[in-house]
Amino acid sequence: MTKEELKALGLDDAAADKVAASSATELKNYVVKTKFDEMSESKKNLESQLSDRDKQLETLKKSSGDTEELKKQIEALQTANKTAKNEYEDKLKDLQFTNAIKLAVADKAQDVDLVAGLFDKSKMLLGDDGKITGLDEQVKELQKNKAFLFKTAANPAYNPAGGAGNQSKNPFADKTFNLTEQGKLLRENPEQAKILAAEAGKTL
Repeated sequence: MTKEELKALGLDDAAADKVAASSATELKNYVVKTKFDEMSESKKNLESQLSDRDKQLETLKKSSGDTEELKKQIEALQTANKTAKNEYEDKLKDLQFTNAIKLAVADKAQDVDLVAGLFDKSKMLLGDDGKITGLDEQVKELQKNKAFLFKTAANPAYNPAGGAGNQSKNPFADKTFNLTEQGKLLRENPEQAKILAAEAGKTL
């Protein structure tokens, strides 16, 4: 429910804000769960279709004689079905990992796609309930070893000591490029320099 709808029920501003925020969090989790259920259902449907095809091929094999050519064709179709099934499952699993990674770093990373590409999916496991293990560990490791790729509460904006003028300008960005400010920032706050450089699409 929206804040206005909650206030119409008699809640004050503070209570309405709190309930609306809680509702938004629950809704976010529900959407993620729904997407997982949709993918899971899609997987089940494909498995059912492939299973039906295999049964049809077995029936055809038994009712059409024992010619070698027919057997070869049937075996080729069975192999193709198995390959298609494995490829679909791999793609679905990869998609679930990618979505989970991007969701985990959405509020933390300077560039979500860039950071998501640094994860090792071979170290992650997908449970039957859709929960992924091995994800949180990699997030923490990246935040520790490549902190400049993540937003920091301590240094939310460029703020050179004793500087003047517009401190929100990024000296690494094309429109506000400034070698003097870059050098000063690299000396005084190298971590912030890396963050701003990443925001501007540059690597230090």
